[in-house]
Amino acid sequence: MKLLNETSMVIGLREFMDNDQGWGRTQGREVYQRLLGFVEANPGQIVFKISMKGVKRVDISFASETLVELAKRYRGLKGFCIVDMSDADMIENWAAAAERKGQPLFLWNGEECRVIGVEPSQGNREALQFAMTRPNVRAAEFAEAVPGMSIANASTKFKQLWERGFLLRRESVADTGGVEFVYQRIG
Repeated sequence: MKLLNETSMVIGLREFMDNDQGWGRTQGREVYQRLLGFVEANPGQIVFKISMKGVKRVDISFASETLVELAKRYRGLKGFCIVDMSDADMIENWAAAAERKGQPLFLWNGEECRVIGVEPSQGNREALQFAMTRPNVRAAEFAEAVPGMSIANASTKFKQLWERGFLLRRESVADTGGVEFVYQRIG
């Protein structure tokens, strides 16, 4: 089985923009089409780390029409996260855009990660935190780590996180010979 985290790449958002500032829905839709073309031209890539190097500012409309829309379109199939961004105002705009569209996004700063936009439910936060500490995780690993957690309950939590766009998922062959899902963090 190919490890899921072997198929990720960093791309610069600035490379798809006409200048270093992203404003409005019209410009956002143009950049979205360029990003979509790039994603479709790289079908083997599972995770796209979108670097904000060289991007000075974006408004909520631009953010909503570009990366947030792309993440929503590919939810559950491909993952998109943000890297190289520390400007509080830009983070606020990306978070507002993601929240408006009901799409979680991950913001990575080195090895530290935070969710912006939509948050996981209270009951699934622990499962997401566990999954974010490793590139790939199985429900059995989470059940084993949490006292009183059944594999069925752990599996349900990971499935809900996958359906809502917090994790990626691939089928694998379990030790017992059946189908087992392997969940992957986005980043």
